[in-house]
Amino acid sequence: MIQDEIRKLKEEQGAVILAHNYQIPEVQDIADFVGDSLELAIKAKEATADVLIFCGVEFMAETAKILNPSRKVILPVENAGCPLADCLTPEMVREARARHPDAAVVLYVNSTIESKAEADITCTSANAVEVVRSLAEETVLFGPDANLAHYVAAQVPEKMVIPLPEGGHCPVHRKYTLADVEAGHARGDAVVCHPECDPAIQEASDLIASTGGMARQAHLHQNWTVLTEEGMAYRLGRLFPDRTFHAVEGVVCEDMKRTTLEDVLRALETGEYEVTIDDEVAARARTAIERMIALRG
Repeated sequence: MIQDEIRKLKEEQGAVILAHNYQIPEVQDIADFVGDSLELAIKAKEATADVLIFCGVEFMAETAKILNPSRKVILPVENAGCPLADCLTPEMVREARARHPDAAVVLYVNSTIESKAEADITCTSANAVEVVRSLAEETVLFGPDANLAHYVAAQVPEKMVIPLPEGGHCPVHRKYTLADVEAGHARGDAVVCHPECDPAIQEASDLIASTGGMARQAHLHQNWTVLTEEGMAYRLGRLFPDRTFHAVEGVVCEDMKRTTLEDVLRALETGEYEVTIDDEVAARARTAIERMIALRG
């Protein structure tokens, strides 16, 4: 079995496999740790393994490399990108700083490493509110997801939160509609949505949570409609087999779903595709990422 080959090579190489909650079920099952962006970043920083096989997308693997530069970090598929990350450029950040010189720049980890190098601090959907609340600045430039910015602004009304760019969004979470919320409620489910969903979806849902938050609060109801990438419903079902989780069929992140067991095996066999980052960019981005991690205490 391919799973046995992966386990054998992983042990021989002193490797660990990290997988995001949106990965396909077979990849989640073979991973040593499955989690959200914040949980994976922390695991990557703490890892003592020689090799990290990161089953996710580019910005996640780059974050792992920055937090643990002495380790070999491998992304099993080449060019697994993120349309949300691509909608913000370093030039946009610099231009916004020029317009708002007294503002802090908070960038979602769903951003390119070059953009992170322009930030004061990064955040994930799990800790975005905590990060913004921790800042001394009254004005915050927050990018690239405008829906997450809306959520943060509602939770931290004492700050002025300015989306950067104004219309930044995740194409996957943009697909959810009020009809999906209504269908969940008609089924008798509690509805949980990710804060990358549109504000109207957030307001109609029973709970707004990161994928890690969904796992931590799944015990609150017996039946759920889960409005985030469908891989999360599988993850929740594994964690809570006595509860029911409904995903909206067909709402998938194609980049997250690219990684297969064959890709993981090839990554272990060949070392493709190793993550490398320019030293100067990495140093600047590391400051913003480490500042976020430090808030854990």
